[in-house]
Order: sequence, then C-alpha cells, then structure tokens
Amino acid sequence: MADQNTQETQEMERSDEEEEEEEEDSESDDSEEEEPKLKYERVGNDLSDILRKDAASCMAVHEKFLALGTHWGMVHVLDHQGNRISSKEYAVHQTTVNQISLDQNGDNMASCSDDGKVAVHGLYSTDDNILMTYDCPIKAVALEPNFSRHNSGKMYVTGGDKLILHEKGWLSRYKTNELHKGEGPIRVIKWRGPFIAWANDMGVKMYDTSSKKRITYIARDNTHLRPELYRCNMCWKDDTTLLIGWGDSIKICKVKERDPHDVRDLPNRYVEITAMFKLDFYVCGIAPLGDQLVVLAHVLEENEDGTQTSARPQLRILEPHMDTHDEISSDALSIRGFQEYRCNDYHLEYIEEDRQFFIVAPKDIVLAKLRDQDDHISWLMEHDMFEEALLAAEASEQSLKRHNVMEIGMTYINFLREEGQYDKAAEMCVKILGKNKELWEQEVFKFLKDKQLKAISPFIPRGDVRLKPAFYELVLNEFLLTDHEGFHQLIKDWSPDLYNIQVIINAVQTKLEMDPQNKVLLRSLAELHTYDKRYDKALAIYLKLGHEDVFPLIHKHNLFSSIQDKIVMLMDFDTERAVRLLIDNLERIPIEKVVHQLEPRPKLLYLYLDTLFQKDPHIGQDFHALQVKLYAEFDRARLLPFLRSSNYYPLQKALEECQQRNFIPEMVFLLGRMGNTKQALHLITEELQDVDKAIEFAKEHDDEELWEDLISSSMDKPAFITGLLQNIGTHVDPIILIKRIPEGLEIPGLRDSLVKILQDFNLQISLREGCKKILVSDCYTLMSRLNRQQKRGLRVEESDRCESCSGPVIVDDSRSASNISVFYCHHVFHQDCLPYNTETCTLCNAQRRRPGSAGIFRK
Repeated sequence: MADQNTQETQEMERSDEEEEEEEEDSESDDSEEEEPKLKYERVGNDLSDILRKDAASCMAVHEKFLALGTHWGMVHVLDHQGNRISSKEYAVHQTTVNQISLDQNGDNMASCSDDGKVAVHGLYSTDDNILMTYDCPIKAVALEPNFSRHNSGKMYVTGGDKLILHEKGWLSRYKTNELHKGEGPIRVIKWRGPFIAWANDMGVKMYDTSSKKRITYIARDNTHLRPELYRCNMCWKDDTTLLIGWGDSIKICKVKERDPHDVRDLPNRYVEITAMFKLDFYVCGIAPLGDQLVVLAHVLEENEDGTQTSARPQLRILEPHMDTHDEISSDALSIRGFQEYRCNDYHLEYIEEDRQFFIVAPKDIVLAKLRDQDDHISWLMEHDMFEEALLAAEASEQSLKRHNVMEIGMTYINFLREEGQYDKAAEMCVKILGKNKELWEQEVFKFLKDKQLKAISPFIPRGDVRLKPAFYELVLNEFLLTDHEGFHQLIKDWSPDLYNIQVIINAVQTKLEMDPQNKVLLRSLAELHTYDKRYDKALAIYLKLGHEDVFPLIHKHNLFSSIQDKIVMLMDFDTERAVRLLIDNLERIPIEKVVHQLEPRPKLLYLYLDTLFQKDPHIGQDFHALQVKLYAEFDRARLLPFLRSSNYYPLQKALEECQQRNFIPEMVFLLGRMGNTKQALHLITEELQDVDKAIEFAKEHDDEELWEDLISSSMDKPAFITGLLQNIGTHVDPIILIKRIPEGLEIPGLRDSLVKILQDFNLQISLREGCKKILVSDCYTLMSRLNRQQKRGLRVEESDRCESCSGPVIVDDSRSASNISVFYCHHVFHQDCLPYNTETCTLCNAQRRRPGSAGIFRK
C-alpha cells in the first residue's frame, strides 16, 4: 500500500510538472517563478481501491482520521494516508452520502443520505448510536461539537426540507425542535459552539442555541446560479467568525454581542459582515489559514466553438480586505478526470491544528500542506538558488529533516563545477567542507580531473587540517607546468612541511634543464634550498640573480661567515643595503677584513668608511688617514667637516694631501690646528681674499699678533679695511685701525663703517648701563632679603643651656631670671656671661667661625 501511495504521489508530481511546463510556455521568458505556499500529495493506499470501484461524494476530517462518504452510500473511516481502519466501515445508506459530521473529540460520526436516513455512530462505543429515517432526502447533518460528553444533550441537527434540532431527553428519548422550514432544501449545516449556521436556496441563516433564537439572515447574491449546481460552502474560522463562499463571491461574517442597553426586542447577538468581495472563479470550498483564506476554485475555459469546459481546479490563497482581496498564490491541481467535474463535485476539508487541506473529487483526494523549511530548501535547489538554500539551512538546521548544510553545500559545489564556475566552487569548499580531510581530498581530486587545480589552490587547508603531501605536490606540479609566477608564490606562501621538498626540487631542476636562465624558477629553487637548509646553494643562486632576498637570507640564517669573501659582490649588487649590513654586524665582519677586500675599489671603500664614521666617529680611527684621501677624491664637501670632527689622522699627511689638490679652506683649517696661524691667515688674505673668513679666523684664535698681522696686510686693500671697520669693534679698538689707514686712501663705504662703529659703541655703553642697573637692583633686593631674615625671631627651647656657664636660659622663678642673647649661629648666652657691649658670638670667634652678621636678639 505504501508503494502504491508513493507511486500515485509521483504521478501527481509528474502531472504538476507537466502543467508547470505548459504554464511556463505560455508566460514570458523573463517572468520569475514564485515559490508555492503549499505542497501536495495524493492520498492513496486503500483509498485508491475504494475510489476505483466507487466515487467520493463528501468527506469529514479530524486530526485522528478521515471519514469518506461515497455515491454508493458507504462511509469509510481511514487514516490520513488512506489506509482503512479495521472494522470502521458503515453501509447504512442506499444512495449518495450527502454530508458527514464529526464531534469535536472525534468519538462520534453522523451521516445523511438522499434515502432519508440519518445515522449516528460511536466510533469507540455503541451507546449513542442512532439510525433515523425521514420521508424526504436529507442533504445535511451536524453533530453538537460536545456530543461525546456525558453531560451533553446529545444534540444533532438535520436538514432536508426542514431544519430540525434533535435533543436527548427523558428516558433517552429524543425530542425534536423544528428551527426552520419553507424555503427549500437545506444543503449545508455547520455547527460551532452555540451557533448553528445553515444554507438553503435563499441564503444563510444562523441560530443561537444559548438564546434559542435565530440571529441573522444573509441573502444569496448569485441568484442567477442554480443552487443545486453551485452550493454554498461554509466553515467556521473560530468560535465567532463564519466564512461563506458561494458562487463567485466570498463573505466573512462576525458574530458580535449587542449593546446590553439596547431596549429593542432583539437577540443579544448579531452578525456583521466584515468583508465581502467578488471573484473571477466559482468557489468549491473555503478554509482559513491564519488571516488568509484557502479557496478551492472551479474555473471554466472557453473552447474554440464557444462552449465551456472545466479546467483544472485551483487552490488559491487570498488575503481578504473589506471589499477586495489580494491573491497570494494559485496552484492548479492535477485531479483525475477534472474535465468531467462540475463545481459541486469538489469539496475542501481541513484540519485546523495541522493546517492540512484535503481536496476531494469523485475519483481523487489530494492533501495540501503548508510547505516547511525542507520544502523551501528543495524548491530553492530545484531552481538553482543554492546560496539562498544554504542560508535557509544554516538558519534552521536543527529543524530540518530531509536536508542538511553539508548535502546542500556539496550539491552547490557540484553545480558550480558543472557550470564552469571553478573559482566560486573552490571558495565554497572552505565554507562547506570545513575541516573534513576526506572530503577535501575528494574535491581536490575532482578539480584535478577537471584540470582546475589552480582554482582550488588558494583554499586548500594548510592549518590544523592537512591533506596528504601528494595532493599539495599535485597542485605545485600543476603550477610548475603552467604558471611559474604562481608556482613561486605558492612556494613562498606554503609551509614546506606540507610537501616533500626534495620531490619539488627535483621537478624544478628538471624544468631548469630546459630553461636554465629562467629567473622565476631559479628564485623558486633558492627558496626550496632555503627550506631544505642548504643555505649556501640558496645564497649562490640569489647572488647570481642579484636578488633582494640575499640580505634577508643572510640575516635570517646568520650567514655572515659565508659572505666574508663575497663583500665586493654584495656591494656591487646593492651598495646601500650591503653597507648597512656590514655596519650593523661589525662584530661578525671585522672592519679590517672589509677594508682589505675593498681597497681595489676605493669608491666602495669610501662609502663604507663614510657610513662607519657617521655611525661612530671613533670606531674606525685606524683608517681616518685613509679617509682623508678618499674624501678628497670622492666627496670634497665632506672633507672639511671630517677634518674638524676627527682627531685620529696625521695632520702633516692630511696637509700634504690638501696641498696636492690646492684645497685652500682645508689647508687653512689644518694650519690653524697645527698652530701655524700666520700662514693660515696669509692663505686667507692672499689666496682666498675673503675678509670675512679672515676676521672669523682671527676671532676664533683671539691673538693680538694675529689681529696685527691682519690689519697690516689689509692696509693696501680698501675692501679689507671696510670689513675690519664693520666687524672688529668688539675685539680691537677701532682707533688703532683708523690711525693706520694711509691718508688719501679711498675706502668704499667708509662713512657707513664709521657710523656702524659709533652705533656699536653706543650699544656697548647702553649694555653697560643696563647691566649696572640690573646689578644695583639685584644688590638692593638681596640686601633687603638679608635684612628681613635677620629681623626674624629665633626659637629658644627649655632645654637650651648657656654656652658660657652651662646654666639654663629659661627659668620658672622670675627673680633669678636673666636677659639672654641669641646669635644667628643659634648659640645662646646669659647676657651677664658675655663681655660688655659685644655683638658677636664669643664661641664662634674662638673657633674662628663667622657665620654672617653678629646681630643678636635680646630678651
């Protein structure tokens, strides 16, 4: 039976797919398919055998079972999968079963038929079984919702040409109450709580069993439709809301309490229509879905000859408003034989708690359910929306039954590979495969088969999870054959622990045999030798290439001993970095060894020694004499600063070097340092002819004879005289210079020079006066401070003794008290113990200590 049910469900799905394809062909290509709200499955098993021989006429559903009525008058009790429940089959009717009603607990069932019979069966007890026969067809029946309760009145209501309420009374006899008649056959009854709603050909009416009054009448709108062909479909949404679908209109009715202060003789409840709207189809059934409505629609299609035929029935979800509605979804159903069915051949029953909807046709019953998260994910995957499916699965992974994140992710990766999106597929592997080593190895192998190892190489795990070395070697070999730059980058990025280094070295060497000058492969080979701790081979390759990794390699692996015979090569490769390397590692590479190797290359030697001198002027003192020659040859601008800073070169040799090149400023400095200031001044005045420099030189040495020589040598140089007049005012008396100027000698700017001398003199006078005022002010301030301090009192303690007689200076008896003298040295005396009219401490005088003024304080 289960296999049969599965087969029928698959047939229905195939039919649905065929219909969807037809609909898609009729729609524009750019329209996007919306996800359905419901999923469908055909109820089969024993039900299929029943419908193969008979035809369904009505059905009632409960969360425990289904009750199916047929046109042959049978009532079958089945589970939700369509399997018979043993001994639950009733053959009490001779013709079509019109309606079946169940009580709230599902313990009792009532059925009626055109043969006039009404049967009430206890499904678990026969105590309340009833069989009544009427003289007219009974179209509708309804059990009291609480029929199975012991304190219930065991009420039920039947509808033929009258609406009759049956209630169990004295001695278990039933009494009847005629609620309505005279308006044609009653075709449907729905009972919930205290309210009984029924429909006849005129409209819908409602009876309140608590007040025993009819509380409303809702007229039928579609009077042009034959009621026997387009019946009224009703259901209770809740205890006070009635849904009515009749013909091509829907009404939503709400039972409300009337104002208790209303004095009119009216029922205490009334019904208000809260929504009412027209449809473009005919209603075969109606059910609630939260605030929405589920409506079974019968649609007619126009044929080419102008006739109409039945189309597939549709299950639509509507969002109701006051006078209109929004269609949320619409699904065409693959019902067997739908072409032959009319509106009244269909029924819609629902289980409110499970939100399950049963579409009943004479030869078919289809179950509609709300789609769960598994269904949502399945739909997304069917429409190649894998990213959305993954997000949905991750958000509700605990509630999934048919799917899981891994399965969805693997499907997505396979889809991306099939679509040729290898980069994205590789990126998804990180998220999906996580730390699963086996799955990673499988995926790498699949990428290998597709010749797309380069795509997955950035994402292969290299941390806590590691694959077998062969997989990393496969990737490296792929890059070695197709992308040398990429291969080199992988060698730099990947840990050498991931693969067999010697295997990759052999592969690179084989490749280099065909292209020995390939710099990228040579760099890669150097990296591999470094990983293999063959640093000498790596260094040789780097030096051959002139590659910048030479220096990091030396530092990282402490290869200073290996480069002591390669200093010139390093300097030729990158002078600046080589010099920095040598200077920073003087204890490993001695200065003497570097100088010895660089002697044939004086330019490189100069750069090395110059940098060494800048780092520490004393550390290379043994080579300062050599540096004089190097500065003179390669950078004269730095020679004089070097001569001024260093004290470790021979002055005579440096002077000879400068004399050979006629470096006058340097010679002046060296002569001055050697004490030959007259010759130095002579060079300035005769060779440089720079009066300012001559004056600066004379000021620097501050020698009267030097000034005399400068003045004497300037007497035939008016420009020198002008310079001297303007600058020597503070060092030499200008009168001396002025008196020695030859008469009649024309001196440019003489007046200005004399004015400057006078200004300088006035400035000196002003400075002296200012200094004198400051000195006087300071003396006065300090004297005032001393005076204030000496006027202060001095503290005398009771323990103090006279320094002369050693007697106490403070006594309690005023008759024996004596004046005391306290000096600033803090020595205390009785005044009687001191020589007359003394103002100095005799003790300090005896010790030849004079701690300041001898002022005293007497008491």
